[in-house]
Amino acid sequence: MRLPITPSEIAPRIATGAFILNSGLGKRAADEATAAGLHGFAAGTYPALKKVPATTFAKALSTTEITIGALLLTPFVPTAVAGAVLTGFSAGLLGLYLRTPGMTKPGKSVAPTQDGLPIAKDVWMLGIGIGLLTEALVGREARVSARRTRSRSSRR
Repeated sequence: MRLPITPSEIAPRIATGAFILNSGLGKRAADEATAAGLHGFAAGTYPALKKVPATTFAKALSTTEITIGALLLTPFVPTAVAGAVLTGFSAGLLGLYLRTPGMTKPGKSVAPTQDGLPIAKDVWMLGIGIGLLTEALVGREARVSARRTRSRSSRR
């Protein structure tokens, strides 16, 4: 039985999966002050979150990160699914970065300030997510074509 991933996808999935899983596990037992800080930061950018209690938000964020990390680390999860989930998650983080005042340098710049650097670095996760999606879409066609070619030549 073949796994729905290729060897070239293993390292990026392990790196991002372990990083996100660790982040989620670290937030699992967040105290009220930490939960309030996480909630305040996110709610400042995404106003709909203001209605969610801080501790509920922290638990939901933790669960989301644990789920995404585990999904990326599970080789039976297809690359397209892993890439789509990682791309969506990292796009949300970068949305925080781009919409929060003081995260980018003045003007129309996307360059980070010192305060923005810890979140701006998450652009690597977006790159990996897009790479996984690309591999799933383009690489799949190449693998299917190669299988068809091998199948035809084995029939001869």
